[in-house]
Amino acid sequence: MIALALHGGAGAKAGRDYTTEIEHMAEVAAQARAALRVGAAALDVVTDVVAALEASGLYVAGKGASPNAAGHYELDAALMTGHDQQCGAVAALMDYPSPVRVARAVMERTPHVLLAGDGASLFAAEQGFEAVSDPDHYFTRAGRFESNHPPGTLAHGTVGCVCLDAQGRLAAATSTAGVFGKLPGRVGDTPLIGAGTWADANAAVSCTGQGEYFIRVNAAAQVAFRHATGEALSAASDAVLARIAGMGGEGGLIAVNARGEVCVPFRSQGMKRAWFSGDGEIVSEAF
Repeated sequence: MIALALHGGAGAKAGRDYTTEIEHMAEVAAQARAALRVGAAALDVVTDVVAALEASGLYVAGKGASPNAAGHYELDAALMTGHDQQCGAVAALMDYPSPVRVARAVMERTPHVLLAGDGASLFAAEQGFEAVSDPDHYFTRAGRFESNHPPGTLAHGTVGCVCLDAQGRLAAATSTAGVFGKLPGRVGDTPLIGAGTWADANAAVSCTGQGEYFIRVNAAAQVAFRHATGEALSAASDAVLARIAGMGGEGGLIAVNARGEVCVPFRSQGMKRAWFSGDGEIVSEAF
């Protein structure tokens, strides 16, 4: 059994046409399924899917980043494998096009889990990743189309992917530019293992939304832990999002378990997402 879900963020704005994003997500999902069918590893698939979403400029991550309150582009990303629970992350990484690939390098080339700020940028440069030479012309500021929150509130956008490969391995990856107009140095749930990104032997989870709330409930790990105790994946996901909503937050998540069951719930105006399980139809939606 193979299964996958991806998301382009829970910042979808009611009334906007997301045809371009829906078609793009379906295409990325189809490419991922083709790779999985010939034996690709879950970690490679989630990395490549999130890197493709970052590179598109259509979502508030990677090329689609919006600047922080000081006008700088600080990016976050994380990824994790379920079978051995290896993980890597970067936070407040300045002006690099694919934070998820830098996060993977942290996992594979250092003894650490998370590098932040100047340290993350120095590491990326030392590892041969190329920085964006002209940020104001490279980044598309996709978030300018997604602003469905009043000024001063936590408008948001993220991309992510969860996957079960043919060998039964699970993995998750998430990437974001964070909330719009954030304070310099602000870090949300995306690069925090357990809050916005999680994978273990039972489930893989990637979150999107107002990260401060997801951090407060350790959302991604809580979904997996609840599922491990026997709660259905959909019920565990709904319960965590209900708790976030009860605190005044909003957002969504994608999750897949070791049986290939997928759920993509959200508590927001919409969430750009695509998914499939086995040979089933690839579904791509925004609402």
